[in-house]
Amino acid sequence: MLHFSRWKTLLIWLVAFAAIVIAAPNLLTEAQRSSLPDWLGHDRLTLGLDLQGGSHIVLKVERSDVVKDRLEELVANVRNALRGASIRYTGLTGNDQTVIVRITDPAQIKAAVDLLKPLTTAGGHSGSEVALQQGEEGQLSLQISDAGITADVASARSRSLDIVGRRIAGFGYENFLVRPDGADRIVLQVLGSVDAERLKNILNQPAKLSFHLIDESMSGQEALNGRWPATSQVLYSLDDPPIPYLVDRTAFVTGSNMVDIEPIVDPQTQETSIAYRLDAEGTQRLAQATEQNIGKHLAIVFDDQVMSSPVIDAAITGGEGRISANFSEDGVRDLAIMLRAGALPATLTSVEERSVSPRFGADSIFNGLIAGLVAVVLVAALMIALYRILGIIAVVSLFLNLILIVAVLSLVGATLTLPGIAGIVLIVGMAVDSNVLIYERIREEEKTTHFFAEAVGRGFSRAFSTIVDANVTIFIAAIILFFLGSESIRGFAVTLAVGILTTVFTAFTLTRSIVAVWLSARHPRHLPKSVLTHLFEHANIRFMGIRRYVFTASAVISLIAMAAFATVGLHLGIDFSGGSLIEVTAKQGNADIADLHSRLNDLNLGNVSVERTGGPSNARIRIASQGGGENAEQSAATLVRGELQEDYDFRRVDVVGPAISGELTMMATLGVLAALAAILIYIWIRFEWQFAVGAIVATLHDVIIMLGLFVLTGIEFNLTSIAAVLTIVGYSLNDTVVVYDRMRENLKRYKKMPLPILIDASINQTLSRTILTAATTLIALLALFLFGGEVIRSFTFAMLFGVALGTFSSIYIAAPVLIVFRLRPEAPDGEESNKTDAGVKSGTVV
Repeated sequence: MLHFSRWKTLLIWLVAFAAIVIAAPNLLTEAQRSSLPDWLGHDRLTLGLDLQGGSHIVLKVERSDVVKDRLEELVANVRNALRGASIRYTGLTGNDQTVIVRITDPAQIKAAVDLLKPLTTAGGHSGSEVALQQGEEGQLSLQISDAGITADVASARSRSLDIVGRRIAGFGYENFLVRPDGADRIVLQVLGSVDAERLKNILNQPAKLSFHLIDESMSGQEALNGRWPATSQVLYSLDDPPIPYLVDRTAFVTGSNMVDIEPIVDPQTQETSIAYRLDAEGTQRLAQATEQNIGKHLAIVFDDQVMSSPVIDAAITGGEGRISANFSEDGVRDLAIMLRAGALPATLTSVEERSVSPRFGADSIFNGLIAGLVAVVLVAALMIALYRILGIIAVVSLFLNLILIVAVLSLVGATLTLPGIAGIVLIVGMAVDSNVLIYERIREEEKTTHFFAEAVGRGFSRAFSTIVDANVTIFIAAIILFFLGSESIRGFAVTLAVGILTTVFTAFTLTRSIVAVWLSARHPRHLPKSVLTHLFEHANIRFMGIRRYVFTASAVISLIAMAAFATVGLHLGIDFSGGSLIEVTAKQGNADIADLHSRLNDLNLGNVSVERTGGPSNARIRIASQGGGENAEQSAATLVRGELQEDYDFRRVDVVGPAISGELTMMATLGVLAALAAILIYIWIRFEWQFAVGAIVATLHDVIIMLGLFVLTGIEFNLTSIAAVLTIVGYSLNDTVVVYDRMRENLKRYKKMPLPILIDASINQTLSRTILTAATTLIALLALFLFGGEVIRSFTFAMLFGVALGTFSSIYIAAPVLIVFRLRPEAPDGEESNKTDAGVKSGTVV
């Protein structure tokens, strides 16, 4: 019997009511939410960058900059130490991570070694160990360890976090996030309308400003042609062509001494400059240096380039002045922002960019909502047609399930992305699977009991373990997907995982409580009749009768798929191959594909493809990896922006450098292997080893043929493709587990039934659930494919194919393997009981 106490029912509906209250603020505007109580208005979904627009940029600390600075510091320390002790030396040089010096007086070698030993400690650089070695003829070498440089890189990353945040805030953005990533990266996300190119420009420059004296012992060109003093260095100006200057290495004023910085634009001449005011220390140093060097030239150096070289006419004692900056109006403002925020300890190189315009995000939201609405309507109509009143109950549970998903995501502060919306739509199709399993189990149980209420109770109880086993496989896939790194894929993984948990919860609480109310109010004697469900009630298909033919055909197709994968290969997206993917919209009229292709070819960017996407005014540009490191990829995207910005709006820009693409490839490979291993270990624990082997074979079959689909169709294989493959693996095993669970049950019940017959009986008994679940999932995916937009179309296409493939493999791959590995030795002909014969003839086991 299906008993539900009043307090349990009350508790369940309190949870449902709380979910509605928590989810409701997501439907309100910001102004309406602000009027709500604090405890109610704060828990809401955050729209991801791909839905509200913005830029996601990954910056990497340039290790070469850290090595250069550390080496120069060590050279200076060696020079100062030896000079201070009057130890004669020659050949002081620094190269790579090694400083070499030769002590000319053998009698001073020991003193020099003792003097330089303190430099082998950290010296303020945590972990920057230096090894001191003594060679022949008085040569000493100091080697900076790799571990020390790595520690310095991590330190530079940590110091850069606040500076990056200040620069973004100075740029005028408010809704942004800056966080560390690994030992040498910074991830920043700026939401809203973003000038990504200008933003990257102010973040990529260290912005180290310093005041030096020009070494006038020789000209810059003479220094290049000969040998200049070790206390000076050759730097170039910002002019075109650049002019070499011999500049003293010692800086007497740096950007850290500047306390007030303002950009100045002369309204008459449009000349730009930076007005500055120094702190007390900087004022004193500038006054002293200029007083002692009247008539000489000052060198104002910005990131190792001479910005200005004015003549010192008189001592500068006021601590205020102007620096001429041959920049545009925006450029001088950006310079002021960088100087106010402070200098970065090292250059930050952009290794990944994902930028989306707010308009593109709004279109994605609209497409996702339309797809979700269509999916809900179609799935609801099918369930009501199949199960009448119980279908209505399933639809009510589906709506409450969706509300519960939104409530949980709001509570945890999850970010909703476009793939996340796709996950919700997918849950619409998959959530009713639990209801179908329960209802079909009730249909079986009512044939063996006298009371319908008892059949309902047994249906819910006996379907529980099957539903849990089936959903665990998809849950594991979702967890693995979460760690693949991409924010959008994480959004999909979180939505899918939460949806699975809420689906199981609603099936055994909300649905059960509503059914209990229906039973007590209506006292039905049987399930509502439906023509469609009765189509499978007496199914007696001999699936195993043609297993050899199907198995052989599948093996041939798998071999073809593997051969195509090995020879042709996948059409890798920029996630895995690097490069740029840019979507543009013509500001007027339609996008001229031929003109775009011609203009981009003139930029000499290598392999460039242009195709129309999402309407006549839109085009997608794909630029192959430039092969010149991280900066080459960014430069290519910058050139495209500069070429097209007058005629086109940029809807979406993805730039992936070689470092990121290599990591994503490794993570995707490990993610797939980890998901497969975790799922199969679970099945191995829950079932006999033959079942686990069958699941392994079926899973490999699905993965191989899915990869073959990508090869043969030429569909781009990217991170969303990995999400599709892993989700299909989980879905396929979901279906396989349902069949396996029924086989295991029948194995215990019918000890002498031949295995092929038992497998056929088990498949036939679960056939209605298999077909109906596939139908609802395919309906949801079809809605997503037709209305979800171009961005996730390849994902949904792969999912559509995968659902059909997973349904097939659970019957014709996973099941025959059990016979091959002799899950049960076949009984002699005629040994099975009459009861078994009767059960097989009727298509059910009673």
